[in-house]
Amino acid sequence: QVQLVESGGGLVQAGGSLTLSCAASTRTFTTYAMGWFRQAPGKEREFVSAVSRGGGSTAYADSVKGRFTISRDNAKNTVYLQMSSLKPEDTAVYYCAADQRYYSLSIYQTGGMNYWGKGTLVTVSS
Repeated sequence: QVQLVESGGGLVQAGGSLTLSCAASTRTFTTYAMGWFRQAPGKEREFVSAVSRGGGSTAYADSVKGRFTISRDNAKNTVYLQMSSLKPEDTAVYYCAADQRYYSLSIYQTGGMNYWGKGTLVTVSS
């Protein structure tokens, strides 16, 4: 199992930037694909981005493509989500997630992941 702790959420103005971090407590971090999902008030949780075990492959939701960048530091057991050009519609609780089952990131976009953090709130004001 893996424990995930997100940080870096907060209040930001539209057009601003924010970087989320997720620290993973596991000795086998490199065996996990990592992802970010979000849930806005009154809406279902949705896929945001994912990164492969080695960091060489990434996937993004169309709504964040070109604005968000996912990366991971396997030496620090940490995954990041750099968010720029933020919009009010990006307001949500952002969840870090991890999974070992599949190599293809596309599966996680629709199926979710096995392990979840508790989330960090991002609020974008207009």
